[in-house]
Amino acid sequence: MQYLIIKYLITAGVVVLVSESAKRSDKLGGLIAALPLVTVLTLIWLYVERQPTSKIANHAYYTFWYVLPTLPMFLLFPYLLPKWGFVLTLTTCVIFTMVTFLLFALVMKQFSVDLL
Repeated sequence: MQYLIIKYLITAGVVVLVSESAKRSDKLGGLIAALPLVTVLTLIWLYVERQPTSKIANHAYYTFWYVLPTLPMFLLFPYLLPKWGFVLTLTTCVIFTMVTFLLFALVMKQFSVDLL
C-alpha cells in the first residue's frame, strides 16, 4: 500500500510541476509538458512492478504511434480558444483528436500497424 501511495504522489507531482511551471512561463510549461514524463514514469513503474519486457516495449511502441495523431490538436486549440472560449474549444479538440486518431489508425492499418 505504501508503494502505491508513493507511486501516486510522484505521478501527481509531475502534473503539478507542469501546471505550476506553465503559470510562471508559457514556454517552460510547454517544454516540460512536451517531455514524455508520464511515459517515462509509466515505463519505470512497469519495470519496478516486474512486467515482461515485451509489455514495456509495446507500451513505448504504441505511445509513439498514439502521439502522432494528437499533435494537430495543439495547433487547433490556440487558434480556436480566442474565438470559441475554453469549454467549446476543448470539446472540439477532443472530438477532433478522436476523429484524427481513427483516420490515422485506418491509414496505418494499410501499413500493418494495428492501433485499434
